[in-house]
Amino acid sequence: MEQNLAEFKIIGISIQTTNEGGQSTEDIGKLWGQFYSDGISDKIPNKRSEEVYSIYTDYETDHTGKIRAIIGQKVTSLDKIPDGLIGREFKGGEYSKLVAKGEMPNAIVDLWKKVWKEGKELKRRYTADFEIYGAKSQNGADSEVDVFIATE
Repeated sequence: MEQNLAEFKIIGISIQTTNEGGQSTEDIGKLWGQFYSDGISDKIPNKRSEEVYSIYTDYETDHTGKIRAIIGQKVTSLDKIPDGLIGREFKGGEYSKLVAKGEMPNAIVDLWKKVWKEGKELKRRYTADFEIYGAKSQNGADSEVDVFIATE
């Protein structure tokens, strides 16, 4: 389902990684661990909601090159970015909305494999793609996570 999204701001933590050899799965798993073990959510000022965003941006080429992964939360302002965190603003635009359903993180991994195969059909922009972890994301086998893919 195509949607036009407004620009938004995020504060969180990040890592540069690659999908080569499953590296991103390992790196992003560690980033999630750090997000929760370091209480990052409690350090983020000006939060708009409790939803957690997992964003993929700064694509070197496409899904086969280096990417930056950011885990954080949507904020109203980037005026105060705590030490050790990063703040980024993302332009709005056309996005294709998909929903990963099932046990996490397996459902997300399966959805991304499908997206990588269908990249040309989706007309991806490789600017910023993201997942939103809200109330439905922690329901075991009935979990749902919205995934937004930047498209032309």
